[in-house]
Amino acid sequence: MRVAMYYRNDDVRIEELPKPKAGPGEFVFKVKASGICGSDVMEWYRIKKAPRVLGHEATGEITEVGPGCPQKAGQRVFVSHHVPCGECNYCRSGRETACETLHTTNFDPGGFAEFVRVPKINIDKHGVYLLPDSMSYEEGTMIEPLACVVRGQRMANVKKGDTVLILGAGIAGLLHVKLAKQKGARVIVTDINDWRLRKAREFGADLTINAAVYSLEKLKEANTGRLADKVILCTGAVPAMKQALASAGRGGIILFFAVPQPGINAEVPVNDFWRNEIAVITSYGAAPRDLDESMALLKGKKLKVTDMISHVLPLEKAQEGFKLVAGAHDSLKVILKP
Repeated sequence: MRVAMYYRNDDVRIEELPKPKAGPGEFVFKVKASGICGSDVMEWYRIKKAPRVLGHEATGEITEVGPGCPQKAGQRVFVSHHVPCGECNYCRSGRETACETLHTTNFDPGGFAEFVRVPKINIDKHGVYLLPDSMSYEEGTMIEPLACVVRGQRMANVKKGDTVLILGAGIAGLLHVKLAKQKGARVIVTDINDWRLRKAREFGADLTINAAVYSLEKLKEANTGRLADKVILCTGAVPAMKQALASAGRGGIILFFAVPQPGINAEVPVNDFWRNEIAVITSYGAAPRDLDESMALLKGKKLKVTDMISHVLPLEKAQEGFKLVAGAHDSLKVILKP
């Protein structure tokens, strides 16, 4: 079968691998659509395990089931690549994405392939979601990225009446815009890309500010003299990180949804944060309950994502897709279709 083998962002090759076979309790699905995630083009994060087949936002149709597998051939599915054990201390305390099982599970190979084998543990631990007939394969690729946003906003307690500052208007930042607006928050967005700032306004942002001219004074002018209640960092750019740490008001929460590369540390004004009860938190990935909520939002048409899909490319153009996402210009969600 054909796969898109990742070596680095500018070296993604179409290669051949043996088609996987379903073992006991497993199934194989034919990939119909697979989104390129922003994390797929974080070269410092991915290159240490290259070459490999990436892709974790995959949907498709089950073509083969092994003995004892509860699924059936022909079913349309989205499959979570990471699943928590549900039994460890982290899972029991609601920190499922810190679970060691979640960090070590995956499917075979990644979603940028014609076929994928889903291990038994992914099936047993609530990693398989049947797509309703009303949901396209392309729309289904947004289940996982939206679930990550759902988790982040739950951790940050984003709620009605909050002023939420989102730094970075890539696909993650724009999903944060849509979800925060759906909750009744007021949303301000910064980015260095004016095209993406226009998209942020289209998707509901109350105000956008180019990051090159952003200042605390501009934020206060737009927010009745106050800083933000919630600050969500959706870019690894160091200047944005510094802006995020300065932009939360008293009692505020700063969410590191994205992070700079290793070796870059943040200077946190701990004394000021202590005096003003400002919290800095992080969010990584999504757990089954986040995926459930994401699926419910999409299935119930409570949050539209089809207007965020900017490019749908055949697998042969995987290199072009990676360049689009890594370039962060006039593109949002890029999907590959084997």
